[in-house]
Amino acid sequence: MDEMPANFLIAGVDEVGRGCLAGSVVAAAVILDPSKPITGLADSKELTERKREQLSKIIQEQALSWAIAEASIIEIDSLNILQATLLAMQRAIEGLHITPDSVLIDGNQLPYLTIPAQTIVKGDSKIPAISAASIIAKVYRDQLMGDYHQQYPNFSFHLHKSYGTKQHLSEIEQFGFLDIHRKSFNPVKTLIALHKT
Repeated sequence: MDEMPANFLIAGVDEVGRGCLAGSVVAAAVILDPSKPITGLADSKELTERKREQLSKIIQEQALSWAIAEASIIEIDSLNILQATLLAMQRAIEGLHITPDSVLIDGNQLPYLTIPAQTIVKGDSKIPAISAASIIAKVYRDQLMGDYHQQYPNFSFHLHKSYGTKQHLSEIEQFGFLDIHRKSFNPVKTLIALHKT
């Protein structure tokens, strides 16, 4: 990249929950303040839960702008997970109260945007603004999963975060699937098909 003007604002964008079996997919967009660098930013998956929560607070206090958005279970099942993820990203970017000059997105798919944007594979470990977005999105979604566990105590959402772990799969087998499960994802899709026959 050429030298950027000092006031050039970049938004980093990332999502969490794309591979999960339940709940919405969450995206975040963050414009960091160049005059307030935040130490310790990294891919949210590389950080402990406690560290993520600490950094999430700092990011929300010090960033020039940040936004979190979701695409619902209904949108995931009707559009497909990729399109729903791109929609959540688009909503997060639109939710920023400052319009960035450019957007850097983790991964290899761009949502529809009117702002210049580019994708960066493994951007959450390379670009601080994307790392920041991955952290606040993860903390937000983990809190949703904690709420789900309170609502559905038979399911350990606070532990498996709705990923298709052995524990989660055995809970579905034992207790059936919930309204919050994605009907287009296996094993729920297969279970629905079996119930219909």
